[in-house]
Amino acid sequence: MIIAQELELKQDISADVIFPPSDLYSDEPPVETELHLRQIILLFKCLEWLWKDRTDFYAAGNLTIYYSPNQKKSQFFRGPDFFVVLGTERKTRKSWVVWEEDGKYPNFILEILSPSTANTDREYKKELYQNTFRTPDYFWFDPYTFEFAGFYLTNGKYQPLEPNEKGHLWSEQLGLYLGIHQGFLRYFTPGGELVPTPEETAEEETKRAERLAAKLRELNIDPDTI
Repeated sequence: MIIAQELELKQDISADVIFPPSDLYSDEPPVETELHLRQIILLFKCLEWLWKDRTDFYAAGNLTIYYSPNQKKSQFFRGPDFFVVLGTERKTRKSWVVWEEDGKYPNFILEILSPSTANTDREYKKELYQNTFRTPDYFWFDPYTFEFAGFYLTNGKYQPLEPNEKGHLWSEQLGLYLGIHQGFLRYFTPGGELVPTPEETAEEETKRAERLAAKLRELNIDPDTI
């Protein structure tokens, strides 16, 4: 049922219902551990750096998604740990309000598992993302046990993704692989190269400049003259 129809059918709206349906702040609990926080920041930072010249996406972590004007504040579901919406304006938001965003839902969702949320992520949220959000790519990752799984939506149902020879899973929506690297979930290019953070990029550029300077000195060329 579309949102306009829901509003027409609801005559008596409970005080627990989110209304009016605009300018809503996120209502998320704090992330559970430092490792969860670091993982969210890493995914966000790498994607924003990789897509720094793009203006047609929105990425966020631990942010509420409001998907119905009659959604209750007390409802079990809140926001994904990390999600990406494509084909939208790249700007900051207080929350993701579907009816204020041309009805757009996330194209990609990742949940970071913990003992208190794992069953919800594997069952309730998976069903919600499949049947209501219709999110094409859904992943989950446990930063302590390294449980990692991904699903893609086909014919209305989530089908498990098969890992490649490196154990990476392909996200069709992002055009990237996801895989575990040094204990964290990272992006990899279609060619299998690690997508760097801004800091890693700067460090590699510094090392490249140092190697070039050393090579020039071997050739008795002053690097400062180049």
